[in-house]
Amino acid sequence: MAMTANPSERVQTQHKEDGAEESRSMSRSDSGSGEDSLDGLPSHAPQCSLTPSLSPRKRTTSQSKTEPPLLRTNKRTIYTAGRPPWYNVTGTTFKEAFVIGLCGGSASGKTTVANKIIEALDVPWVVLLSMDSFYKVLNKDKQELAAKNEYNFDHPDAFDFELLVNVLRKLKKGKSVKVPIYDFTSHCRRKEWKTVYGANVVIFEGILAFANKELLKLLDMKVFVDTDSDIRLVRRLKRDITERGRDISGVIKQYNKFVKPAFEQYIEPTVQVADIVVPRGGENFVALDLIVQHVHSQLEKRKLRWDISALALAHQGQPLPKTLSVMESTPQVRGMHTIIRNKETNRDEFIFYSKRLMRLLIEHALSFLPLEPVSVETPQGAIYEGKRLSGKRITGVSILRAGETMEQALMAVCKDIRLGKILIQTNHDTGEPELHYLRLPKDISEDYVILMDSTVSTGAAALMAVRVLLDHDVPEDKIFLLSLLMAEMGVNSVAYAFPKVRIITTAVDKEVNDQFHIIPGIGNFGDRYFGTDAPSDWYESDEGMDY
Repeated sequence: MAMTANPSERVQTQHKEDGAEESRSMSRSDSGSGEDSLDGLPSHAPQCSLTPSLSPRKRTTSQSKTEPPLLRTNKRTIYTAGRPPWYNVTGTTFKEAFVIGLCGGSASGKTTVANKIIEALDVPWVVLLSMDSFYKVLNKDKQELAAKNEYNFDHPDAFDFELLVNVLRKLKKGKSVKVPIYDFTSHCRRKEWKTVYGANVVIFEGILAFANKELLKLLDMKVFVDTDSDIRLVRRLKRDITERGRDISGVIKQYNKFVKPAFEQYIEPTVQVADIVVPRGGENFVALDLIVQHVHSQLEKRKLRWDISALALAHQGQPLPKTLSVMESTPQVRGMHTIIRNKETNRDEFIFYSKRLMRLLIEHALSFLPLEPVSVETPQGAIYEGKRLSGKRITGVSILRAGETMEQALMAVCKDIRLGKILIQTNHDTGEPELHYLRLPKDISEDYVILMDSTVSTGAAALMAVRVLLDHDVPEDKIFLLSLLMAEMGVNSVAYAFPKVRIITTAVDKEVNDQFHIIPGIGNFGDRYFGTDAPSDWYESDEGMDY
């Protein structure tokens, strides 16, 4: 039953067409963190027509330029890029994100309500998604109508609901998705799409947010923002005249011809499905408090914590998995381990012998890639029966910062290899690993991925990194986790959560101490290699982490 409330942060600007209100877009975008991956939904949208719009607009795209990936308020920091854990120590995903749907007429104040909810919620990860991104691409005839204000952007047929449902469904599950960037000048989707992750809370707003049955199934809470039609018209007049350079008669004509009829036919009737009706939009603090309290209670029920202690105890005494491959401990390998494990080894020698060991590890790992037979002709005209990689290509992904030290060895062995990077940091309040930076090559889902970290103790960072690759549709059996040194605990943790991932290392130590350092171990690899003191919140090499 609908309830009417009685009277009493980094977000990228996203603009709306004539029949819809100016709003805000995703508050978190991994593109803003440097990610080049265009995974998720395929770019199946038609390309922009060569015919430009007859009437240029002030605003050009559905999103503005990238801003810093966080929003600082007087109370806390709201992350606007990256990824929360979304899974527990067994690799199983947590419950789905809480999705709030905001519906209401044009200029009703939906964006104001959304931003005030974000400000009031005590959650660190939020996505704000607008229907603006999902306008259909217009053909030449419809572009001409739009240029003359004769196209109805408030009609359900103006939106790509199939794409919108697919995107919101994946966001709800915590998956990475591609969100189109709509160009309002040419009425086309740009070639570049924004890559976005799900979050603790997803706020979805739009004039027709409740107009599709499949969309309604994805909404955990439905809020209708009810604002007097005269107020909405005044807001539209002020906005379109001052911000969009239009005349009064044109705005009123469009309002009477498209906006008002669409509201009465498609938008206003959906108030019946709303859980809460908010009169007067963002100024109704009683209604906003009710919304925030309800969301808090739902999030508390869904709360699951990453328990590093549980991870440490989960696999004690378990045999090492069959997916583990340890390089043969030849006298040469053991000699190099002796040098790099010795605390008296100077930095130059540590780097030299670490690099030698890394190259041997890479060569060993490549032997596990699938090969197919191939015949070649030698310079003597004879046929040689050989082998070649059975697959498209190999991509290397390093877990910053220590994993980055292995890139040189990989590039020395694999010509023209593509590289990606992942930064994972510790949340000091929860002890959870969180993704804060991601740069992956395009179409990584088609590749064999060599995931690199210098050492693995608990497996926390490795679990997070594998989970991120799976989010980007990399098949689990195409992921190879490489590390110079691992603890049995970390090996078992990764293998239990992701049994198809191949784990390859030069040595496995049995113990992890109370500070989750490998024993006998190698020390903090990044500090020794770079000659620095690592920040305490780096989830580097699974060692030296501040829990």
